[in-house]
Amino acid sequence: MTRNMCLRLSFCNLFFLLTMILFSCSDIKGQKNDHKYTNDLIHETSPYLLQHAHNPVNWRPWSPTALEDAKKEDKLVLVSVGYSSCHWCHVMEEETFEDEEVAKLMNENFISIKVDREERPDVDHVYMTALQLINGNGGWPLNVITLPNGKPIYGGTYHTKEQWSKVLAEVSKLYKNDPKKANEYADMVAQGIQEVNIIQPVSDLGMLTPEVLKNSVEKWKKNWDLKWGGNIGSQKFMIPVNLDFLLDYAVLTQDKDALEFVRTTLDRIAWGGVYDHIAGGFYRYSTDAQWKVPHFEKMLYDNAQLLSLYSKAYKLFKEPMYKKVVEETIAFLDREMKNPDGGYYAAIDADSEGEEGKFYVWKEEELKSVLGSDYDLFAKYYNIKRSNIWENDSYVLFRNSGDEDFMKENDISAEDWDGVQARWQSKILTARNKRIRPNTDDKIITSWNALLINGFVDAYNVFNESAYLEKAEDVFRFIEKNSLNKDQLIHTYKKGSKKSDGFLEDYSFLANASLKLYSTTMSNSYLDFAKEMNQMAKDKFADENSGMYSFNSDDELIAQIIKTDDGVLPSPNAVMAENLFLLGHIDYDKEATLKARSMLSSMISVLEENAYNYSKWNSLLLKTAYPFYEIAVVGNDAKPLLAELQQQNLPNTLIVGSNKDSEMPLFKGRYSDDGTYIYVCQDHTCKLPVATAKEALEQLKNF
Repeated sequence: MTRNMCLRLSFCNLFFLLTMILFSCSDIKGQKNDHKYTNDLIHETSPYLLQHAHNPVNWRPWSPTALEDAKKEDKLVLVSVGYSSCHWCHVMEEETFEDEEVAKLMNENFISIKVDREERPDVDHVYMTALQLINGNGGWPLNVITLPNGKPIYGGTYHTKEQWSKVLAEVSKLYKNDPKKANEYADMVAQGIQEVNIIQPVSDLGMLTPEVLKNSVEKWKKNWDLKWGGNIGSQKFMIPVNLDFLLDYAVLTQDKDALEFVRTTLDRIAWGGVYDHIAGGFYRYSTDAQWKVPHFEKMLYDNAQLLSLYSKAYKLFKEPMYKKVVEETIAFLDREMKNPDGGYYAAIDADSEGEEGKFYVWKEEELKSVLGSDYDLFAKYYNIKRSNIWENDSYVLFRNSGDEDFMKENDISAEDWDGVQARWQSKILTARNKRIRPNTDDKIITSWNALLINGFVDAYNVFNESAYLEKAEDVFRFIEKNSLNKDQLIHTYKKGSKKSDGFLEDYSFLANASLKLYSTTMSNSYLDFAKEMNQMAKDKFADENSGMYSFNSDDELIAQIIKTDDGVLPSPNAVMAENLFLLGHIDYDKEATLKARSMLSSMISVLEENAYNYSKWNSLLLKTAYPFYEIAVVGNDAKPLLAELQQQNLPNTLIVGSNKDSEMPLFKGRYSDDGTYIYVCQDHTCKLPVATAKEALEQLKNF
């Protein structure tokens, strides 16, 4: 806090801070027809970068060469970061970057670099940290001005044309008139970025206790919105990793408040406007505290993780709506986000025809025309009334309650209700499909697709739908074929694109997905692949000073990134630690288990104070502070028994199987032609083998 305040005060002394509002984002537009200007982005494949290829600004993609040219020409560098579904990125482009006067000012005084944060999350992490140090908050578009060496002296988000022109003039003036002051400030910001990424290794493992975990959750509870779910605030984000942890925590600690909070949140999200009730799938986040009006972009990583979350919640609550959400979301992904060859695209825009949400919202007269006699009941179900008008006399569809209550209130039988809903959906979806669709960002991102593999496998394990497992294996094969070259993963794939090196999240998430495939299919090839990915990650990213793993494998940026907190994605270091923990239990590898525990110990102080941002670490602490079990199913008929166990809600449990003789520690000496047996173990100590899942569950209860 002290450093943040100092930076902000120093920054104010340098030049006038513009008043800016933080916006989160949503949308990419179609390619322009006016080609009066063309810049170096024309050679890129990112839809976001291509959108700016005909700006009058002399944009360049991120590269060491661009920074070298800045040094040669002694020019400041302007780094503008956004992504394809970022609404305010496109607003700023139209208002500011398409303006010839602004472009002239930029071209004469700056080397201007455009970055797609989804292609280069490392660049985004570094400069977002700078922005947060300078301003105390962050968002996209992220616009920073740096010295020729890449060290930032200014940071902001969305600017109007007038604001941006003033910033450019003031920063240029500062650099020309007082370069010493500019360099001192830039050095201070760069040092601040380094300090944020310093992790002190801890050798004392004594803090890995239930008490620490409970303290962490109790502090977090103060921020829970018990009526509407999620954290208290004017906007609501769906952070699946948080709710996933809390589900396990609630079960293991018998915390009824946590369990009720998770269920309330899941219900409110599924009822709310952040869920697409017509075609399935989730939008990015809610612009209000009641989940009613979303930012309308759809991101793969959200939908992938929510598949896992709602599948897991169904195990516990047996809520039919959760199953329906999973089914509809998978149908949406296959219909609208799947590459014909098997991978899944990154995002779908919020805007179409220049308006946010236009593809998804409805006017009252449209609904009456499409639905006819069904309108009145539909309007009642989805809250179509004047008090809920959003923009341009349009409505966002959302619900207030579950189906059982609605059927009871309106005297509708379950049999009739299914037919009514199917009729509604068919009519509305047919009408909506005639509209001009939002654009799709067709990058295939390795880490996000790895999360989707987990989503498909989790759905398969719960609902026993073989097509879901087939989808997971199809995505895995796609990544293996297109995104892996010998010992190198690439971060994003698109035909004809430059193959940029993968980041820690790509290796750790894919290893985790491969472990999940192994535990479900019993195929050793997935286990071997997970070990291979894990070793690659160690070789490329291990950081001796912190005991953690760097986000990227080179030193091209001004600061090293050690990504430990969760965001919309789980912490890649926490996933690495989880992988090591699981491999340690599969192979009885004490070194791997100790490494996981050591990494976790380094995070205790921050996760105890801020569970919301460190839930993936708390999930690992749950596995460490409470008993963790291995269940090994061994024998010719292992597969059906394995599937039966996977359908149970069993936190802190590794379930694996083998239908053949194996030298692996969990299976060694346990295969028999006489039958299939289940071994329930803790810390390598096992109960006597049993023949049924019911008996194994009893052993777990009474271990």
